[in-house]
Parts: sequence; C-alpha cells; structure tokens
Amino acid sequence: MANNIQNENPTPKKTRGRPLAFDESQVLEKALHVFWARGYEGTSMSDLVDLLGINKPSLYAKFGNKEELFDKAVELYLTKKSVFVSEALNAETASQVIEKFLIGAAKFLTDPSHPSGSMIVQGALSCGENTSAIHQKLIVKRAFLEAQFKERFDTAKTKGELNPNTDTISLAKYLTTLYQGMSVQATSGATQSELVDVVKLALENFSASH
Repeated sequence: MANNIQNENPTPKKTRGRPLAFDESQVLEKALHVFWARGYEGTSMSDLVDLLGINKPSLYAKFGNKEELFDKAVELYLTKKSVFVSEALNAETASQVIEKFLIGAAKFLTDPSHPSGSMIVQGALSCGENTSAIHQKLIVKRAFLEAQFKERFDTAKTKGELNPNTDTISLAKYLTTLYQGMSVQATSGATQSELVDVVKLALENFSASH
C-alpha cells in the first residue's frame, strides 16, 4: 500500500528556471555609465553582473566578453551621448564650429545626468599594459575626431573662412587637446562655469589670431 501511495504522489522534479528577461538597451545604457565612471580596467565582470542586475551567462550570451561589451558601450556613447560634436562640425563657419564644440563640451563634460568627463579620454588615460588593445582603440577614436576637425577646417580654408596659411592639422590638434584637458578638469571637479571661462579665453585667442 505504501508503495502505491508513493507512486500515486511522486515528488515533483526540479526544473531549471528560465533566465530573467531584460531590456538590452537599458542594460547597455547601464554598462556605459559603469565604464564611463570606472574606466575599462577599473570595471570587472563581477562589477557588471552586480550593477547591471543580470547573471553572467546572460551577459555573455547577449553581449560577449567584457571587451565586446565595452566596444558596444563606446559606440552608444559616440552615437547617442556626445552628439554635440556632430552638431558643432555641421556649423556654418569655422569659428562657429570651434565655439559650438567648446561650449557644448563644457556643458557635456559637467552634465550631472552622467559621469563627468569624456569616456573616450578618461578610458584611454586609465588603461594599463594589460589593456593595450582597448587603449589603442580609444586612441583611434580620438584620432578620428581630430581628423574630422582637420577636414572641416580644410573646407573652411577653401571657402575663405580661415587664413590661407592656417595649419589645419595644428588647429585640429589644438582643439582636441583643449577638449581633453577640459575632460580631465571636469573629472577633477571643475564646474561648467569654470570650463566656460576657459573656453571664452580660447575663443578670444582664436579670434585674435584669425
């Protein structure tokens, strides 16, 4: 009789639970902010699992390894966050390009809605020997920005917006170097107002020399 009862009421088998569903765009947004605040080297997979609220298998399945997730975060940063750059490049004149870029940078780098500074600048500065591949990728991104400004200033020269003798390579490097310095200042606690004061001085120097 006991055996019959046992057969009629078998113990339910444990089934593996389905992984919790998550919004990929929201997770990537969170990952971006983590990398932005901590840098690539300062962020571990354990940190990402804890802060993003998903388990490691799901994270790997959806985004790949840490480097692949970082690459996706960088693309999100460039296409959705630092839009002031493309807006500046599309300004009508070279002087407007410079002004819109630097004023936009002062606002962007100190915006309280996200980590301070530039993810691209700070990420490259915080990479060590073990993350040389990431370091090189970020250098390429920064070089591309510089090349975009050079191309825009070359066009400005042909239109007569700049002095024919203007060294567009140096001008583009000057602009991006100033941006990188502003990024470092922002992460050190500089306010938007303080950065705008720096921008005003740079714009005065540009106007005086052109």
